[in-house]
Amino acid sequence: MDVNADLGEGFGVWELGDDAAMLDIVTSANLACGFHAGDPAGMLRTARAAAERGVRIGAQVSYRDLAGFGRRFIDVAPAELTAEVIYQIGALQALAHAAGSTVGYVKPHGALYNTIVTHRDQARAVAEAVRAVDPGLPVLNLAGSVFFEEAQRLGLRTVAEAFADRAYRPDGTLVSRREEGAVLDDPEQIAERVAHMVRTGQVQAVDGSSIDVHAESICVHGDSPGAVTIAGAVRDRLLRDSAELVAFV
Repeated sequence: MDVNADLGEGFGVWELGDDAAMLDIVTSANLACGFHAGDPAGMLRTARAAAERGVRIGAQVSYRDLAGFGRRFIDVAPAELTAEVIYQIGALQALAHAAGSTVGYVKPHGALYNTIVTHRDQARAVAEAVRAVDPGLPVLNLAGSVFFEEAQRLGLRTVAEAFADRAYRPDGTLVSRREEGAVLDDPEQIAERVAHMVRTGQVQAVDGSSIDVHAESICVHGDSPGAVTIAGAVRDRLLRDSAELVAFV
């Protein structure tokens, strides 16, 4: 099982999360590409740290929204969105190369991630950007999303992920961070939840119903309070259940 986290999300003198500690736990690192967070020096530093640990690097692409941390929907024209995603992947590709590694996949961030679950025009725009840069790059999102439909139509590999520390709606989408209870914070509860997901392919939604969830990768957010403790608990529980922790192939 792959465990991924959003990292490299500082900016200038502002640091967010403990990237070094998280890189000792995860198998894949979604590095911010400068549009919602991250600056060139920080991106290079985190890319080098990931390369040193053998952690796969992914491009965490976003709306151009530093002020809102990429968590606000932007009604951007598809052609413009395609260009912006190409730009972000390209920037991280160069920095990863300088760090002795490569970009191994693409994962949208925040509002863009959630929007393209159902917004076909933007989903197609992101998929077209990835194909334009490298049609061999896998993309991460929720199983059943229109983004996956568009990506598969273009011949891209899709990797379904599940969220360790986010609440789910009955339709399989994530509860908005604006709502109470959207982000979970109890490490043992989260670890047990992940173990249940992996074992049964199901997770409990906020209304108490059980919904199907398919995952080749588990996301633990690096900017959450107690992120390192949560990620460590998830890793330890998966190992106790005899799961092999490796980047998806």
